[in-house]
Amino acid sequence: MSNDKREAVDRLCLYFESISPQSVSRMGEFYAADARFKDPFNEVHGVPAIQQVFSHMFESLHGPRFVVSHRIVDGTQCFLVWEFRFRFKRFDTTTEQVVRGGSHLVLTEDGLIKDHRDYWDAAEELYEKLPVVGSLMRWLKQRANT
Repeated sequence: MSNDKREAVDRLCLYFESISPQSVSRMGEFYAADARFKDPFNEVHGVPAIQQVFSHMFESLHGPRFVVSHRIVDGTQCFLVWEFRFRFKRFDTTTEQVVRGGSHLVLTEDGLIKDHRDYWDAAEELYEKLPVVGSLMRWLKQRANT
């Protein structure tokens, strides 16, 4: 395993953990121009579209931030385990929410992200925390488990 890839992943983790509305414009330093990004709500291609996903995150939530707890690097493949912390703007803004998930990254030879896929359970980690939808999601989960 090359130290270059580990150093690139270290830089990526620092970037994601300190991302701000202002630093979204720097994504081209970390993503290949034709990079792909997919999560439970988005599937986009290209740095401008990826920037829009993250800009929307800052428009929709209070204090969003990532905490990377583990990373596995194998050649040009990387998996990050993270927590996404935020407060809802539309609902109770005093309670910090936590979404636990992971990101599979495929890097170019020079350490840029060419494929970014986020994995997390939208039902458990998000919908169950919403006031009205949460009750329905918890009821459905309970029914499925009986």
